[in-house]
Amino acid sequence: MTRRYWNIHLEEMMEAGVHFGHGTSKWNPRMEPYISSKRKGIHIINLIRTARFLSEACDLVFDTASRGKQFLIVGTKNKAADSVARAAIRARCHYVNKKWLGGMLTNWYTTETILHKFRDLRTEQKMGRLNRLPKRDSAMLKRQLSHLQTYLGGIKYMTGLPVYYLADISIPANDDAIASIRLILNKLVFAICEGRSSYIRNP
Repeated sequence: MTRRYWNIHLEEMMEAGVHFGHGTSKWNPRMEPYISSKRKGIHIINLIRTARFLSEACDLVFDTASRGKQFLIVGTKNKAADSVARAAIRARCHYVNKKWLGGMLTNWYTTETILHKFRDLRTEQKMGRLNRLPKRDSAMLKRQLSHLQTYLGGIKYMTGLPVYYLADISIPANDDAIASIRLILNKLVFAICEGRSSYIRNP
């Protein structure tokens, strides 16, 4: 895998609060290798390691995208939902930004069946057919459609299992601050977009 320069700066990460970890009283011991110090009851993440992990992740998603592969971006924290959706749409990726439904990928046959129903309902709504049904039936189908849009809207065009899930990429960083989440997402999305451009130029 070729290493590239992704314009990752420690100052930028500090401004975004990437270095703030969880409180010292409620942390995961597996994070110990990525913590550099403690300050006022908060663990401080080693940004040099974060930068290295982020750079390696960008290299990975660039190479994957340059082969024309598909991604699924997953981030289900409420405060991250909008950022996840915007980032995924920008990079033309599938995404899940609400509750992860059990069996969504492991039971793909069932998920695919539900997605077919979802797409059919969207078509019916666009053509105005739902409004021509009896009130009770129309209301029930519209509730179903709203529910499907909330939880499956980001994967409605997914036709098979993606090759890479961005939830699986481990980057030690502050996952509670919007600015930190956006910075990490923006770097990864930029790398994906660059990889896609490379694939288009060299099919």
